[in-house]
Amino acid sequence: MSRPAPQVGAPRYGAVVLTQGNRPAELRAAVESLLRQRDVTVDLVVVGNGWQPTGLPTGVKTLGLPENVGIPAGRNAGVPEVDGDLLFFLDDDEVLPEDTLLAEAARRFAADPRLGMIQPRIDVLGGGEPPRRWTPRSRVGDRMRSGMAFQVLEGALAIRRDVFDAAGGWPGSFWYSLEGVELAWRVWDTGHTVRYEADLAAEHPLTQVTRHKDFYRLSGRNRMWLARRNLPLVFGVPYVMSWAGLQAARSLRRPDNVRTYLAGTWEGLRTPTERRPLKWRTIARMTRYARPPVW
Repeated sequence: MSRPAPQVGAPRYGAVVLTQGNRPAELRAAVESLLRQRDVTVDLVVVGNGWQPTGLPTGVKTLGLPENVGIPAGRNAGVPEVDGDLLFFLDDDEVLPEDTLLAEAARRFAADPRLGMIQPRIDVLGGGEPPRRWTPRSRVGDRMRSGMAFQVLEGALAIRRDVFDAAGGWPGSFWYSLEGVELAWRVWDTGHTVRYEADLAAEHPLTQVTRHKDFYRLSGRNRMWLARRNLPLVFGVPYVMSWAGLQAARSLRRPDNVRTYLAGTWEGLRTPTERRPLKWRTIARMTRYARPPVW
């Protein structure tokens, strides 16, 4: 496909699409939706997580990782391969239906120097009602209402490159689950904000979610790591306990899931992880927005 010709001085994005190569049609649609973006320059890399990307449009960079390193580490691997003051991450099964999303996001970054990261609204590919979990707010309410966010859905988001670097990138050791919470907290800790922008949309297929053992184990482990890595003790203890209680309430009919979650929590407690606590002023800012890190 032919790319739109960007204007001179157009915002420049480095875009990273992560894939395992098992969704070729969806991958091509994701890539083409990025290449269609107008009034920006997109330097695009497809990262194969344990796969060598092939069959992509001319000019798309590829990076084949010899083994699957997990989702956040795979995304991190793509960042040095692309140029741009802004970064955009897109999953291989998501698309951007409008060709102006990147340009509009860039305008918002330019208008607000404190804006660090943008989470667009996620609609159902092909139509339908999205689940509440697709709106990254503690009080979902009207999903068409924009506002501050303290977690992101990871599959489609824009971020300033210098903020991404200052935040430490994605937490590579997480493998899967909750990496969007840590990245959002870290962006807030740089002094920037994270916004859910409801008038900017990406699309994702609505699929049946299967909660396997690894999901519960990694959720428990990563929730503990979130607390140990980021929170003072006075916030970390209630944060872990409140989520353990919530998980137990959700899994009353499946006690094996509770046991797996608690085993993951114990794993997160006894395994080493980097500690870089959030600044107290960051916690104060989160609290002012009614989102203290205790649940």
